[in-house]
Amino acid sequence: MNGTPVRRIGAVAYLVRDYDEAVAWFTRALGFVVVEDSDLGGGKRWILVAPAAGAATPLLLARAATSAQAAAIGNQAGGRVFLFLDTDDFHRDHARMTAAGVRFREAPRREPYGTVAVFEDLYGNAWDLIERR
Repeated sequence: MNGTPVRRIGAVAYLVRDYDEAVAWFTRALGFVVVEDSDLGGGKRWILVAPAAGAATPLLLARAATSAQAAAIGNQAGGRVFLFLDTDDFHRDHARMTAAGVRFREAPRREPYGTVAVFEDLYGNAWDLIERR
């Protein structure tokens, strides 16, 4: 093998109840863009959403297909923060998200690594909105 292997995480599977409600929430509440929305037949779709076109790792909206998957919606990380949404302007994005109805679990706080606040997505998964120092 020559050189360093090229690897990256291509997407992160994110369990949803319904494709359209998830697309609406991510685009409205977080300002994400739909990178791809392809019909796979049988009611299944391949939907990638991301904070911006060309973002390194999009979310693959995966509709729950089993009762075990449905039970994990809203608890994909066992109650811990699941995803980290980096921003270059915390106060701008916090204000926009709050106006869009996003529920923050706490007031913004300063940490040694940056300004952060935990928010919930449409299913209750915890995320960090963070502006790194």
